[in-house]
Amino acid sequence: MLPTDPSAPLLFRVTEGAPRDRLDKLVVRWLAEMARLTTRGEVQRWIEHGRVLVDGTAGKASAAVRLGALVEVRPEAPPPTHAVAEPSLIVPVVYEDAHLLVVDKPAGLVVHPAKGHESGTLVNALLGRGGFERATFDPSDPNGQLRPGIVHRLDRGTSGLLVVAKDAPTREGLKALFAKHDVAREYVAVVVGAARDGTYDTLHGRHPSDRKRFTTHVTEGRRAVTHVELLETFAHASLVRCRLETGRTHQIRVHLAEIASTPVLGDPLYGRAPRDPLLLSLARALGHQALHARVLGFVHPATGERLLFESPMPTDLASVVEQLRAGSTRAST
Repeated sequence: MLPTDPSAPLLFRVTEGAPRDRLDKLVVRWLAEMARLTTRGEVQRWIEHGRVLVDGTAGKASAAVRLGALVEVRPEAPPPTHAVAEPSLIVPVVYEDAHLLVVDKPAGLVVHPAKGHESGTLVNALLGRGGFERATFDPSDPNGQLRPGIVHRLDRGTSGLLVVAKDAPTREGLKALFAKHDVAREYVAVVVGAARDGTYDTLHGRHPSDRKRFTTHVTEGRRAVTHVELLETFAHASLVRCRLETGRTHQIRVHLAEIASTPVLGDPLYGRAPRDPLLLSLARALGHQALHARVLGFVHPATGERLLFESPMPTDLASVVEQLRAGSTRAST
């Protein structure tokens, strides 16, 4: 169990069989085993501030830790978000009550501030609306202060439905639902190639050589399950529905590209330039991956009401589908 006091020390003993690794990597691994997701950069900050001791002495991030050493970790709260309210930034809201709201995020909008995107994000827009509690330090989610109300996210290039908490009890309730995979999430995507029905159940982890990517080609990782249903076939492309059983970062994009061999059209990270001239022109005009979060359903943490939302395909993606239909009709005549 993690201590409820975030300043309470965590003690680890380097035992026989423990990997011989540098201190920062060991601490990240130990915390992950306790179901606490912590970045290496965050742990390095703790080490720089003298909050990680090896046998009572401040450790160094790059130093190997000897067998039998006692490591004491005192987690440090990250600085609160510096995100500013941007009332002029409007995001479509499909549902709102005193506890939460559901937005229909457009493609191109970043969810929360990060390096290179300090403003113009969904968080900035939400703060501009008012009514949001800025999260206090949570030892199970150290970076929660940086994204008020955000309990899940959509990639910048993905459009669709996303739920946001307005207060701490609702935030914790929604986080519990996502942790139990008790949230209905369904996406539609245009993919390159001939898709087929299937369920993809793999390990999922960060790519060993490209930190921006994730991959199924790992020996250790978290389980990822995506159910794919073919909706429509075009010349050189398909429209599919993807139902998430788990919700890993880039999960659908990775499964469709690596396992199904049908990458999402326009995916800049996992896709490739289509050989078909029509697909290539549609991908360039779209400017983002052809992926839309169409359905979101969950039990309201405060009221117990079952909520279900559906978002129509955005205009740009619907136009891609119509042009593919027209192209397929011409090709068959």
